[in-house]
Formats: sequence, structure tokens, C-alpha cells
Amino acid sequence: MERYDELAENQRRAVLSRQGLTDPALRQAVAARAAALSGGPAAGTGEIPEKLREYVDAIALHAYRITDEDVAALLRAGCSEDEIFEVAVSAAVGAGLARLEGGLAVLRGGAR
Repeated sequence: MERYDELAENQRRAVLSRQGLTDPALRQAVAARAAALSGGPAAGTGEIPEKLREYVDAIALHAYRITDEDVAALLRAGCSEDEIFEVAVSAAVGAGLARLEGGLAVLRGGAR
């Protein structure tokens, strides 16, 4: 299971810390919010712009409901396609890793 810890950390670092169009602090705040919504610890206090909050929550809770209109609304609000993509990936990574860590904790004999 330690292998998964290393892979998860590599994923987290690649998406949330490397150079991108969006500020790493925003990506980290997005991932932290998505993780908290997915049962992970509520870590991080970074600001997420109002126009992105609903989108982040939707990805964390029910990504299959995202529509072209949701993306178009963000484009109209001044986000670029690259920014929307980076926020989406950050939210997905935050939510996914929180769920992975919860599952691994159960396998290790701990409570989630």
C-alpha cells in the first residue's frame, strides 16, 4: 500500500504544484475543497473565486452532471478553456485522492 502513497503524492505534486496557467495556490485550494467534500480532511484555506466554486463542488460531488453549458458559463464569466481545465483536474485529483486515502485507511485497519 505504500506504493499507492508514493503514486498519490506524485499525482498531487504534478497537478497542484507545477507551473500552469492558474496559480498553484488556487489549484491547491480547489483540491482541498474537493477533498473535504469527498470525505477527506478539511485542509487548506485558499480562496476560490465565486465564479468557480459551484463548478468545483459539482466536480467533487457529481462530475457526470457537468454540461457544455456549465463550461460555456465559465467562459462567459472570463475564464479561459485552459483555466477551466486546470481547475477541473485539480478538483478531480482532490476528490479522487481523498477517496483513495479513505479506502486505504480502511484496508490498513483504521477508520475513515
